[in-house]
Amino acid sequence: MQEYPMFKNMKDNKMVWFVIEKTNYSTGRQSFRIAKHAYSLTKAVAFKEYLEKLCEDKDQSYFIASETERGFSEVIKLHNQSVADGSYYEKHPEIKRPDKQLELPLE
Repeated sequence: MQEYPMFKNMKDNKMVWFVIEKTNYSTGRQSFRIAKHAYSLTKAVAFKEYLEKLCEDKDQSYFIASETERGFSEVIKLHNQSVADGSYYEKHPEIKRPDKQLELPLE
């Protein structure tokens, strides 16, 4: 069985994030390739942002992919942390920060 370097540390981390480069051609055809891989969502997002800043081709774009269920769990966890610590509202000033969390009594 062939070993891929991007999966070398997977047994420790159990999560690999891919930054996928998508190219749109004038013929309507599209191609996809793994531009970068990371072992944390934070690093994958940073790679994606760097690639977008360096890219001068309007027909190229980047997105992040991973194993779906674990990937969504990680994204949700990070989002909830950013809402709790307030950094979400700093990055998105168009969204009003609630004054107080609504707490409903359990019955």
